Amino acid sequence: MTSSLKPLNNIHHAAYRCRDAEQTRWFYEDIMGLKLAAAFEEDIDFGEGLGRNRNFLHIFFEMGDGNYLAFFDEPGISKEEDFHRKDSFDMHLALEAENMEDLLAWHKRINDAGKTCLGPVDHGFVHSVYMYDPNGIQVEITCRATDPSLMQKHSDDARSSLAAWTKKTRPLKEQTFGAAKIDKRAR
Repeated sequence: MTSSLKPLNNIHHAAYRCRDAEQTRWFYEDIMGLKLAAAFEEDIDFGEGLGRNRNFLHIFFEMGDGNYLAFFDEPGISKEEDFHRKDSFDMHLALEAENMEDLLAWHKRINDAGKTCLGPVDHGFVHSVYMYDPNGIQVEITCRATDPSLMQKHSDDARSSLAAWTKKTRPLKEQTFGAAKIDKRAR
C-alpha cells in the first residue's frame, strides 16, 4: 500500500437478493435479533442493459459493530431458482458470537423458534452452528477458539500452502476452466 492509500477498515454492508422483504425481516430481526435499520424503495438504471430501471426495496439490518447486512427485494426480475439453497462454499454468512456460552444460547434460541440449527461443529479455529435463511443462504454463527495457535500456524505458512495448492490443482483447473481464465488478472 502507498502511504496515501489507507487499508480498508471493515465491511460497511454485505448485500444479497431476498425472496420477500418481510419474510427476511422476520428471520434477521425476530430470530437473529438484528435491528431493521433502514428500508427504502429505489428505482435506478445501473447501466446493465436491461432497457429499464430496476425497482426494488433495499433493507438493512444493523450488526452489533455498526455494520450492516442488506437485502434487495426485486420481484420484477427475481426467479424461484435464485432462492434455492446455496452450497456453503459458494455463499454463506458467518456471524460472530462473543464466546461458546453465547454460541450455545443462540443455538437454543434458533431451535426453540422452530428453525433447524445444526452443530456446534469444532473447526479448530472456531466453533460453529448452521442454519439456512429464507433466501437459501447458509447462516453460520461462530465463536473463536480460545487457543488462536491454529490460525497463527496457518498464517505463518499461508503463502507456501497457497503455492503448494496451486501446483497441485493447476492441471485440473486448466482442464476445467482453461489457463487464460486462471491467469486473468484484470477485466
